[in-house]
Amino acid sequence: MSMVLCLTDHLADSEAWTTHLHMRGHETAMSDVKSLATLKADGWERTGLLLSQDAAKTLATDALGLPGWCRKLKADRIIVVDKPGDKFQLKGEFNGSVLRLAPSKQGWRYAAEVAARFLDDEQAVAAGDPQTFNLLRLARRVAASDVTVMLVGPTGTGKEVVSKFLHRASKRAREPFIAVNCAAVPDTMLEALLFGYEKGAFTGAHTPNKGIFRAADGGTLLLDEVSEMAPHLQAKFLRVLQEKEVTPLGGSKSVAIDVRVIATSNRYMMDEVKAGRFREDLYYRLNVFPLATQSLADRPGDILPIAISLLAKHTGGFPTIPEMTDEAIDKLEAYTWPGNVRELENVLQRALVLSGGTPIEADHLMIDMHEHIANIEDFDAKRKRVAAR
Repeated sequence: MSMVLCLTDHLADSEAWTTHLHMRGHETAMSDVKSLATLKADGWERTGLLLSQDAAKTLATDALGLPGWCRKLKADRIIVVDKPGDKFQLKGEFNGSVLRLAPSKQGWRYAAEVAARFLDDEQAVAAGDPQTFNLLRLARRVAASDVTVMLVGPTGTGKEVVSKFLHRASKRAREPFIAVNCAAVPDTMLEALLFGYEKGAFTGAHTPNKGIFRAADGGTLLLDEVSEMAPHLQAKFLRVLQEKEVTPLGGSKSVAIDVRVIATSNRYMMDEVKAGRFREDLYYRLNVFPLATQSLADRPGDILPIAISLLAKHTGGFPTIPEMTDEAIDKLEAYTWPGNVRELENVLQRALVLSGGTPIEADHLMIDMHEHIANIEDFDAKRKRVAAR
């Protein structure tokens, strides 16, 4: 199994770290430096090491050296918890990733969450809220089958993220995952894109194209915003689901396909059915197993893990991620985020510009841009009045 080893000269110092990491889905173990020689990594798929500064110094001066101990323990990710204001130099070649943290008591929560995300698999879903953990547990169970999934939720709540998680957890994980946004492609193009076409099927069809249904054969096809699909395409799509075969435009022969379909929408689908905008028979074909994502305001425990993942994305990775004050975290978690994750990402990108490499503070989080723009306009109007005197 995968194990994170927390190593320190004082075991009591590790308890808070192991508790937090365990809450985030990591198996953990504690040891002091004196007992390290008796440890074995047999059977561990991957080991992360979380070292106090004193423990890191002890290993660095050992005959094996820190890189040697990492190889022995099969560790590919190391976290060194430095003392604030005291960062010693690590020496030696190490092929894995190293993260240095120096949390004060005030910044411990942020540092612990950064550590948890750093130790995650790169494709792991950023989550910290019980609602999301429940959704992911359910999605993992659904992934074991081949049933069609209907995933609904507000825009920007991670429907594609959950879809990818479901694909990776399924037996189709090594096969293609292809996503198509039905709202972003004109109807005529969407039909050709999905079903493919033969040469000469329409003007400009100079070469045949097998289409996305066939390209996703063996894997998973995500049809994002399926509620925007035109009625005539809904009828053709229904036949694909029923017969498990597709006929390209201009063709006369059907081709068998093996595709797991996940459909998403930000609308309440039964309302679309009652309004006549979406076929009832297609709805029930898609809604074999319904899943739902919640707005960020309804899962506040996800805000900090998602924020950390976004900061890592925009700063080149966890080793260069900036610190964040408790006041900034409180401000993030107190806001309702009507734009969900996309709005959160915009706010964090602005904060990175304003902080300039220093810790992100509450004042760097320009959340209400309408108020900010109004202040700028008010300042500009006052400046013009002064200039006109």
